[in-house]
Amino acid sequence: MKSETVLRRATTIKELDAITGFSTEEGHRIGLAYRPGPTDIFISPYAKCGTTWMQQIVHGLRSGGSMDFGEITQVVPWLELAHDMGADVNAPQVAAPRAFKSHLDWNEIPKGGRYIVVFRDPVDAMISLYRFFEGWWFEAGTISVDQFADYYLQRGGDYWAHMASWLRQREREEVLLLTFEEMKRNLPGVVDRVAEFMGGFDAATRAIATEQAGFGFMKQNGGQFDDHLVRQTRDAACGLPPGGSSTKVASGKTGAQISDDIRRRFEDRWQEMIAQEFGLPSYSALDQALRER
Repeated sequence: MKSETVLRRATTIKELDAITGFSTEEGHRIGLAYRPGPTDIFISPYAKCGTTWMQQIVHGLRSGGSMDFGEITQVVPWLELAHDMGADVNAPQVAAPRAFKSHLDWNEIPKGGRYIVVFRDPVDAMISLYRFFEGWWFEAGTISVDQFADYYLQRGGDYWAHMASWLRQREREEVLLLTFEEMKRNLPGVVDRVAEFMGGFDAATRAIATEQAGFGFMKQNGGQFDDHLVRQTRDAACGLPPGGSSTKVASGKTGAQISDDIRRRFEDRWQEMIAQEFGLPSYSALDQALRER
C-alpha cells in the first residue's frame, strides 16, 4: 500500500532549498520556444522587483483600464510557467500588444520583442521575497531574515547576474530599464515612459493606467494580484499544503533589520558584479543614472 505524500512547508533553509517541482523542464522549454512578434512586451524584472506592478501598468494601458480578470496572470501570462499552469503562451490575448511576465535574464529570454525590466535595491528585494515566501514556502517564524539573506546570496540565477545581463543591453531601443524606486517617486512619469515605449496611448488612457497602478487601487483589489492561481496549480507539485498566503501589493517599505555582516556581503557582491563592469558604485548611483536617461 502506497503511503500518502505529506504536504508541508519548509522550516529550515535546507528544506527550503530542497523544494522542487515549481516549474518543469518541459514548461520552461515551451516558454523559451515562444517566437515573439516585434510589438510583444516582456516584463522581466528579478523576483520581487516590481513585476506585478508593471504588469498592471502595461495591461492598463493596452486595455484602457480593464479589470476584467480574476488574477493578473490570466491576462499577462508568465512565459516560463504558463504551460505548467495549464495555459498556452501562443493563445490569443485579450488586448494588444501581447504581454508576458517573466523573470528571465537577457541571455535566456526569447528575442524579437520589446523588454521592460525594473530594478530594485537588492536588500529590499531580498526582504520582500522573504516576506512573500513566509507562510507560503516556509512556516512563519522558522527562518530568520539573516538566514534567508545568506540563502539569497548563495543561490544560483542570482539578482546581480540578472541585473548585469540587462544592463549590458541598456543602449538597445527595444529595452526599457526602470527602477522600483522611481515608480514610487513618480508613477505618472513612469507610466508615460512605458506608454511611449509601447507606442503611444492618449492622456486619458495614461491617467486611467496611473490611477489603477496606484497603491490604494491595487491594495483594494489585492485578490487580483496575489498569485493565487500559481499556488493553486503548483503548490502540490512543490509538496506544499494548500492555504498558504502571499501578497504582491505592499507599500514598498521593508523596515526589516539585517546584520552588519549581511549588509557588507550585499555591498561586496555589488562591487564584484556591478560596480566594476558598469562604473556604478552603488544601487543609488544606478537609480540616478536610469532616472537621467
